[in-house]
Amino acid sequence: MAHSFTMTDYFDKHHERLQQAVEATQTRAAWSPFNDSPSRKIHGDAVDAGLAAFQARLNKPFEIDQPGTIGQTGMEVSPYTQEPLGVTYPKVDVDVLYQAARKAIPAWGEAGARTRVGVCMEMVERLNKNSFESANAIMHTTGQSFPMAFAGGGPNAQERGLEAIVYAHLAMSRVAEGALWERAFGSTKVKLQKQYRLMPRGIALVITCATFPTWNAYPAIFANLATGNAVVIKPHPLTILPMALAVDILRGTLRDAGLDPNLVTLIVDTPAEPIAKELVTRDDTALIDFTGSAHFGKWIEDNARGRPVFTETSGVNSVVLDSTNDLKGLAQTLGMGLCLYSKQMCTSPQNVYIPRNGFGVGDSRLTFDETAQTLVESINGLLSDNARAGGVLGAIHNETILNLIERAEELAPSRAKLLRESKPYAHPDFPNARTRTPVILGLDISDNDIYSREWFGPVIHFIAADSSEQALQQAASDAKQFGAINSYAYSTDAQFIERAQNAFGDAGANVSINMIGPMPLTYAAAFSDYHVSGLNPAGNATLTDEAFVSGRFRIVQSRMAV
Repeated sequence: MAHSFTMTDYFDKHHERLQQAVEATQTRAAWSPFNDSPSRKIHGDAVDAGLAAFQARLNKPFEIDQPGTIGQTGMEVSPYTQEPLGVTYPKVDVDVLYQAARKAIPAWGEAGARTRVGVCMEMVERLNKNSFESANAIMHTTGQSFPMAFAGGGPNAQERGLEAIVYAHLAMSRVAEGALWERAFGSTKVKLQKQYRLMPRGIALVITCATFPTWNAYPAIFANLATGNAVVIKPHPLTILPMALAVDILRGTLRDAGLDPNLVTLIVDTPAEPIAKELVTRDDTALIDFTGSAHFGKWIEDNARGRPVFTETSGVNSVVLDSTNDLKGLAQTLGMGLCLYSKQMCTSPQNVYIPRNGFGVGDSRLTFDETAQTLVESINGLLSDNARAGGVLGAIHNETILNLIERAEELAPSRAKLLRESKPYAHPDFPNARTRTPVILGLDISDNDIYSREWFGPVIHFIAADSSEQALQQAASDAKQFGAINSYAYSTDAQFIERAQNAFGDAGANVSINMIGPMPLTYAAAFSDYHVSGLNPAGNATLTDEAFVSGRFRIVQSRMAV
């Protein structure tokens, strides 16, 4: 007979993994509890079972038994088939749902930090077991390739959530439950028994993004839950299913633990009738997590009325080329980084600076045109096979990105040189997939009005600079002014590398140096890489550090004379 775990038992069940995760956050060494390869050799029947479970969700209501349901809504379309998923979700009366969430909080807080951490650990394990159904949902709502949807949206995202649980656990563990305090006041000795209670903020609103919903949402969800808050999840209206699957699993875990499932709820809207602003400005929304555009992120920060807000928005990620001893390896690695998921990631490089006075390759120097041609040819080779292109590029998330590509190509020839034209490619498995290869524009460093903003999608700029020093200063300046999450530099000069680390560090932009090899440029490892610095306009929070969790609970004390 299967063992029925109580709330406290969940902590004991996952204690070993928790301790391993604690050690990983402290050493920052490589550690991963989950395998992020979707190989059948590893997972066996789970691959087909996940696909079947996804297909069984299509063209019917997604039942979530949560309060306040007043109808159904949903309008997701697969970027691969360009057909509606046909899934509808509960449309809710927000007042009723928030009331239920508020009612669930006291018992969750009183359960204690140990219980909450244990339940959250169990949630992560159950999410992991559902990774293949989730991957299909992510693929057919975001346009990610299946391997990326599985790895990035499954195990990698779950590990980011686990990392947030660890930081919450550590922060709460450092608060003593009580103390016996004694001190003499004159001739009188005063003795007080003190108690310290961890108190949640209340209802936390998590607004998820369209292209990487789980990877950005799980840290916020678990940082909030572990610290005692209820979570209301508002997914992007074009990418609901991955979050609905997660909500269903989290609510089921809470039920099995004997807790109120309304600690986790889902609010769905449509582009025509958005609800995010209403939720942000509600008096009973206590915390806000947001991933998405810089414009709306700024609106949230301006209208949050002093409540904690954690944002990751958009940025202008740059590559500065100074010199290399491995041109072929550089071209392959950078080419992959520029193409991966059709540059629909917040970490994707966009602006590649190439010095006019020559890019150093061993003992020789390549001109701007020669360097640009080498990179374009590498990208063309990478995408020459449609099956390989499908695994690299995936599909275009929405029509707005297609319009952006058209606007970029219209800049040629008056404002830019068209170095590579964007064209659809034939996806081998989905003939109706919405696809485009990257457009590459040749610009001058004086064209700052073009390249200093994020072009979200497969639009790449090769920028001619007078020197690598000028390129570095421009890239760092743009990062500081307009935001950047990741920056990249290639150089064989130790002094230039140090200057690059300092320049991007001052701009609050993480930098990767001389990345050549099979690891994607954009890969961020849980327990080791800090994602977003909070020091430039690309976001005010870091995944994941202590500041990401510490403001989500407060301490209330009571003192009693003994």
